[in-house]
Amino acid sequence: MTRRLAAAFAIFAALMLGGCGNDYGIDQNGQKVAAERLDKQWLVLNYWAEWCGPCRTEIPELNTLADQLKGKNIGVFGVNFDNVQGEELKSASEKLGIKFTVLAQDPSEIFDLPRSEALPVTYIIDNKGKVREQLMGEQTAAGVMAKLQALQAIH
Repeated sequence: MTRRLAAAFAIFAALMLGGCGNDYGIDQNGQKVAAERLDKQWLVLNYWAEWCGPCRTEIPELNTLADQLKGKNIGVFGVNFDNVQGEELKSASEKLGIKFTVLAQDPSEIFDLPRSEALPVTYIIDNKGKVREQLMGEQTAAGVMAKLQALQAIH
């Protein structure tokens, strides 16, 4: 009887954990970021830091881009380069005026991203999870939009 119970529990645990495996942690507000928000869509993934001057200039452009992309199966997400968490991440995001989702958990391993030593850096990831472009330095909404359109045209 105990062996059956242990086996049933093991199966139950595997099913429960399997359902959570693809989520992307939480955002700057402590809300869960479900896999559906990132999987099977194009992503603009921006790494920023509070001390980075060009990041501060670029963030309003990324806010504009996020607004322009609403409903287009392309998401704009941020990641704090210094890996700050919790209240510190929320505070830093608010100070910089970030309106798009900031991932508390760095997804670099999931997408096999190279660690950049320079900021800001923005990655364009296709709907299959493949990195299509690495954009170094400050970007504009129009520039990223043009790059997305060109990449999607040949996709």
